[in-house]
Amino acid sequence: MDYMIGIDLGTTSTKAVLFDDQNQVVAQSNVGYPLYRDQTDMAEEDLDEIFVAFTNALAAVVRKAKLSEGNKVVAVSFSSAMHSLIAFDKDWKPLTRVITWADTRAVKYADELKESGQGMEIYQKTGTPIHPMAPLSKLLWLKNDQPDIYNNAAHYLGIKEYLFFRLFGANKMDISIASGTGLFNIFNLDWDEQALSVTGLSKDQLPEPVSPYEYETKMKSDYATVLGLPADTPFVYGAGDGPLSNLGVDAVQPGVAAITIGTSGAIRVVSDKPVIDPKGRTFTYALDKDHWVVGGPVNNGGDVFRWARDNLFDAEKSTAALLGQDAYDLMTEVASKIPAGSDGLLFHPYLGGERAPIWDANARGSFFGLNHSHTRANMIRAVLEGITFNVYMVSLALEEVVGSLKSIQATGGFARSPLWRQMFADIFEQPVTVPQAFESGALAAVVVAQKALGQIDDLYEISKYVGKSNTYQPDPENFEAYRELAPIFIRLSRQLQTEYDNIADFQRKHMK
Repeated sequence: MDYMIGIDLGTTSTKAVLFDDQNQVVAQSNVGYPLYRDQTDMAEEDLDEIFVAFTNALAAVVRKAKLSEGNKVVAVSFSSAMHSLIAFDKDWKPLTRVITWADTRAVKYADELKESGQGMEIYQKTGTPIHPMAPLSKLLWLKNDQPDIYNNAAHYLGIKEYLFFRLFGANKMDISIASGTGLFNIFNLDWDEQALSVTGLSKDQLPEPVSPYEYETKMKSDYATVLGLPADTPFVYGAGDGPLSNLGVDAVQPGVAAITIGTSGAIRVVSDKPVIDPKGRTFTYALDKDHWVVGGPVNNGGDVFRWARDNLFDAEKSTAALLGQDAYDLMTEVASKIPAGSDGLLFHPYLGGERAPIWDANARGSFFGLNHSHTRANMIRAVLEGITFNVYMVSLALEEVVGSLKSIQATGGFARSPLWRQMFADIFEQPVTVPQAFESGALAAVVVAQKALGQIDDLYEISKYVGKSNTYQPDPENFEAYRELAPIFIRLSRQLQTEYDNIADFQRKHMK
């Protein structure tokens, strides 16, 4: 049996999924690691913790493959979280931890760049909105606030590139990950001169841009031994997790949107060319040079639901533990008894600032409309509805850029919740289809590997392997409530924008 392994490098865990030659899941392993928030706006990861998690997850599924002369792993391929940055000195000693997309310490410099006019010029060439998430802004922060690091940095990588460097000594970055840095010109497929000038970097400090279909085959022998793989096993670079999520749910045809809610979230459609939003609200990232994913990311997805579980609903958490139930299932069961609209309680989910649609790292979360009749059940439902309303706001901006959405494919942790899936169908007033393959990112990475090795001719082959489990039809009984509340949600987020800056400044001053 020929196996392939898809690696999904996420914000809080690394998952390895073993697929057989029919792209069916045989085994998987998921190993987590902490996200360090030692101070306000920080969101970092430890390089060694991620590397250990990666090797443990990969070695675990390799063992389950029971490799022999008749069983072999013919490729390992990657889907990776985007926008991470690691600085190294001239001897490749790390100068920083992994500064993740969720780190917003660069907010001051992102705002200055946006206001200067250069920000829009760079966005129009890179397709990455000006925001603290992007390595472009992070580099400006290092330059101004961490000069000892900046002045000693000779190389910069993201987390996937670091893994390839340790395993193979390679210094490369696929164009999909590169297109999310804010430093990469998506029209000439090279590092952008203006972006480099603004940050003060030279091209030799950045990896060589390569195709997602490129692969390495000369693994260092000690790592090959640890992983249980032959040193010549092809490791395919793959692409960013957002673009591959679209591929993984077969949302690659015009007008077919993919909505993903994991730790964070996004809504995206695929175009055959880069598309730039005149208002700078949407991103354009490469899947490969012929497929471009246009959409908007949100900071606040499943992590907000986790925050609600851990900080507001200890009783439900404890009850679930006693009953041997999942706390999230119990919370959604409670929320399902509340009518659509949560009896007029709105929740803005901006606990970690926000990217699309408002692109404001100073945004903060809030409940609006609380009165004596509201209960914790209302609050649970309002949290879920608030995350959904926010993604709906992004979809309105996206439709201005790419046209009407025809259908929605759903993936990510939220896709396991029937209540949440129905909520998306009702608020969007569109059918929401959940594919059978929940491991969409890993599946897409494997399909990229198959194309890289010449086993398939194009990516559309994935349609053979993405089944449909359930399609949730919108419920007209809920339309009236959501149609009335959505404009209030949108107007309120705009009206609070000036105060977001003030409350964020207060928090930075008083919260350590």
